[in-house]
Amino acid sequence: MKIRESAENYLETILMIKNSKGAVRSIDIVRELEVSKPSVSIAMKNLKENGYIEINSAGEITLLPPGKEIAERMYERHTLISDWLINLGVSPETAVKDACRIEHVISAESFDAMKKHAAKNK
Repeated sequence: MKIRESAENYLETILMIKNSKGAVRSIDIVRELEVSKPSVSIAMKNLKENGYIEINSAGEITLLPPGKEIAERMYERHTLISDWLINLGVSPETAVKDACRIEHVISAESFDAMKKHAAKNK
């Protein structure tokens, strides 16, 4: 299940907006990611065609199981990595930016090892 980093970011953003606001519309994604409306429109079309999301007649976006799985995985990685970097003394702003990059390229093996290490050291 390999998808592009931008698609992972959109899915993670949908999850985060859903968790904070309840409903997700394209305009919410535009505001959150600070991207253009046409960019979001194209991304939503592609995510819908690939079975990651559905959009109802009111324009509300819902994650389908494959999309939710990816979004939750990215969010977990983002949260753990940014927290880990902050605990190492990295500023929160830099930690969040770096976590956004790292979460897409880190292997499952390395992330699992980080997760185990973090759980042991709580």
